[in-house]
Amino acid sequence: MSLISVVLAAAVGLSPAVATPPPPVQGTQQSRPFPLSPVPFPLPSGLDAASRAPHTPEPGAPAWCPAVPGRRVQCGTEPRPLVAGKPELGTVQVAYALVRRENEAAPAKNTVMVNPGGPGGAPVGLAEWYAALLGPLRADHDLLLIDPRGTGQSGAFVCGTDGFLWAARAEQRRIVDRCGALLGPRAEGYTSAATADDFNAVRHRLGLGKVVLYGVSYGTYLMPIYAERHPGTVRSIVLSGAYPVTFDPFGGPSARAVPLSLRRICARSGACDGGAAVRDLRKVAAMLRARPIDLTITAGGRPVTVKLTESVLAQVLTFNASGALNLRPDEVPLLGTMPAHLSKAARGETGPLAAELTSAFQAAADLGVPDMGLTMTVVCNDYTRPWSVDAPVRQRWRQFERALGRTDPHGYGPFSRAGFAFSIPDGGEVCIGWPKVGTARPYALSGRLPDVPTLVISGDLDSNTSVENSRLSAAQFPRARFLPIPNTGHIPEIDASGCAAGLVSAFIRDERVGDTSCLAKIPPIKVNRP
Repeated sequence: MSLISVVLAAAVGLSPAVATPPPPVQGTQQSRPFPLSPVPFPLPSGLDAASRAPHTPEPGAPAWCPAVPGRRVQCGTEPRPLVAGKPELGTVQVAYALVRRENEAAPAKNTVMVNPGGPGGAPVGLAEWYAALLGPLRADHDLLLIDPRGTGQSGAFVCGTDGFLWAARAEQRRIVDRCGALLGPRAEGYTSAATADDFNAVRHRLGLGKVVLYGVSYGTYLMPIYAERHPGTVRSIVLSGAYPVTFDPFGGPSARAVPLSLRRICARSGACDGGAAVRDLRKVAAMLRARPIDLTITAGGRPVTVKLTESVLAQVLTFNASGALNLRPDEVPLLGTMPAHLSKAARGETGPLAAELTSAFQAAADLGVPDMGLTMTVVCNDYTRPWSVDAPVRQRWRQFERALGRTDPHGYGPFSRAGFAFSIPDGGEVCIGWPKVGTARPYALSGRLPDVPTLVISGDLDSNTSVENSRLSAAQFPRARFLPIPNTGHIPEIDASGCAAGLVSAFIRDERVGDTSCLAKIPPIKVNRP
């Protein structure tokens, strides 16, 4: 669902601008390739590395304690049981960094506790990014960054997920199954509920009162769980790129968002006919369903074939094409290249589309995708599944197929039901072989979330965590305001205009939505003409 806001989420600190652009397609404006990257969200230029400013850590601070110019940073770890009630499975040291306000002579107005998504994002390494993002609050707000168990400085583990990103679907399932078998009974310890309790333990250790919860992508799944389990500690909530705790495991809202995005970018740019783009997509999806196209990349020093199927196209349009929109407004993002590529492919000229997607996969391979063990463990423990976790695998398959067959075949936009369901890297059937012994069960909210000021925002071009899902997320809360952000994707705060980021900071300070006039000034993304 939120897994990899660009395609598969896991680590932090990587810039999207890492690959050499492919040769331009004749007659189009060149776009910079955005890799199918494992970062929680692309980092704006200049904020994608730790500060090089002189920094003197506090006495006894760990070597990993981040530097934030002009602010004191307090770091440490909190020991936590891996699985409550099972001391034989050991403990995990949960790492945190508390970035103090600039004016420490006065009490902090609030403490903002963040999560950057994934599952797998580790915010301690993003301290400077978050400090800049929430810059308007720096004088009187503290910032609390906690690496979730199994990530960053909190006992990150390796599960052998190499090649997951470009593997065929059956191999992806085998990779996930191997991870579950490797972890054994320890897998039960890596859940969103355990992470939420870790966060509260750190908050208590630091002597903090109520906190502001700020989650993006997977963080919008984690923070409601924290709020349910520790409601008396919550001051207010901000969720960006959101989805509900119980969601459609077949990805219907995302499938329906893809054609909406095509129609919107065509109408707003004037560069294309949105209806034609959707018809072209429907035709190309059917073509790939019948005859996949081989893409060749180099990974680990050897050639690797990626099958461009209907499902792979759906995955790229849902995840990768939703990322980095309006991060660089003068460039054509991947989504902006799609109407022209789909128009040509629908008429038999598949080369430009194949070249664009080869470039994206190659950029991911060149980055080096971090191990996704934590990502898949949380997904397979926590997320909604259309089968009984206690059933044997053969019965799970029957339950999955019956559940998919009961869905509306017209509810997946231009895609087939199976084509889209098998495209979701953190949904569909990817966890169908996850062990039933020594693991956790899908999380369900009780329906009792704190009655506190809540803001939910979503880019209206985001197919990953779509507007439809973000509205469902907002509906979980007694006092939520939902605000769609035009011409942005996943996550709206990276928009170069700074509009969404400013609205978030203002809401945290004032606990209400203020002036939203900046939304009308966010420009349409650039789109290549077919």
